[in-house]
Amino acid sequence: MDGATLYSIGELSRRTGLSVRTIRFYSDAKVVAPTSRTPAGYRLYDVDALLRLELVGTLRELGIDLPTVQRVLNRELSMAEVLSAHADAVDVQIQMLHLRRTVLRAAAKLGSSPKETKLMHKLAQLSVEERRHLIDDFIDGTFGVEDADANAVAMVRAATPNLPEDPSTDQVAAWVELAELLSDEDFRTHMRRVATFQANQHELGIEVEAGEELMEFTRQKLVEARISGIDPLGNEATPIVDDLVQRFAEVFTRAPDAEFRDWLAQQFEVAYDPRVDEYWRLVWIVNGWQVVPNLIPVYTWLIQALRSDS
Repeated sequence: MDGATLYSIGELSRRTGLSVRTIRFYSDAKVVAPTSRTPAGYRLYDVDALLRLELVGTLRELGIDLPTVQRVLNRELSMAEVLSAHADAVDVQIQMLHLRRTVLRAAAKLGSSPKETKLMHKLAQLSVEERRHLIDDFIDGTFGVEDADANAVAMVRAATPNLPEDPSTDQVAAWVELAELLSDEDFRTHMRRVATFQANQHELGIEVEAGEELMEFTRQKLVEARISGIDPLGNEATPIVDDLVQRFAEVFTRAPDAEFRDWLAQQFEVAYDPRVDEYWRLVWIVNGWQVVPNLIPVYTWLIQALRSDS
């Protein structure tokens, strides 16, 4: 092959793998101009045109738009600049595809309706700034701006949920549940009461009065029940709760009856709430934190079990 060699459109098509129609389009768009024409008017192209077409084909296969390709050919942009920028764009596309795949799997796992799937996709696509705004709005709306309890706000902010760039199915599902909780006014009321108490006191009155030994025993039993997946409203929970009620009744010299169960539940409800515990559980999942057994919220399990007969 030498500089004097000329190729017809058909020959260029065979050498580049591009269709005759595509080469004719590039020629009409002045991306690759013909070197000359035959006496019959057919276009002929030189080696430089062949090389330009091969480059155009490669860049187009990589997804680079034609105007940008033209600028590369005209030396208005360097190959390095174009390829680097396009690689960044592909990274974003890959991230979005991963997110879509995760949303689809999460929706399928949860058996979501079309409406729920649409909401899940919308919430999962929020930018980092939009998610931060959602959290800030929740904290400001929950604790107030001027009269906010500093300790409670600091505790909640220290565990801000942060969905990673490539979340798992469970993390997306947890984030969607969490986002719905954040906008619930009733939940905000519960969160303000519980978080304020937990941030400013180390122990409940009943924990002090019952004594360290009984509270440690209680926590151990409740942790075991939670880890074993025992439903607080199910039959398996009955002997566990009956035993704990009997032990607390002996300490407080009370009859282990329905009235005492209700009183006992009230003592724990001051600082524990099922929905608040669910909030913290979802935050752990979204952030990918390891669940520490000693931090597993267990008193809400006891509250639910004590209330089951109410």
